[in-house]
Amino acid sequence: MFTGNMGTENLSGPIGIVKMSGDTAKAGFLPFLYLMALLSISLGVMNLLPIPVLDGGQLVMLLGVEALRGAPLPDKVENFVYATGTVMILFLMVFAVFNDVARF
Repeated sequence: MFTGNMGTENLSGPIGIVKMSGDTAKAGFLPFLYLMALLSISLGVMNLLPIPVLDGGQLVMLLGVEALRGAPLPDKVENFVYATGTVMILFLMVFAVFNDVARF
């Protein structure tokens, strides 16, 4: 989606994941297991994105910003960065659920 190869219609939220899980469970145990592994890997990669609330954002803050500065960020700045990350994640979640509802 970031490079433009895929559209946002490929983004699914919890409703799409449940529907996809049900469809693959009907297809058999191995396809269902494959889907669960794919979801687990996707969540792990998503968690490493450099968005401040996620683990990748924590790493960027600790290893990048604080290492370069030599000191932690002021509390107000850090709170603002984390609040911005939270809003970004909430918008992504709402957009994914909206996509699911519009699709089904």
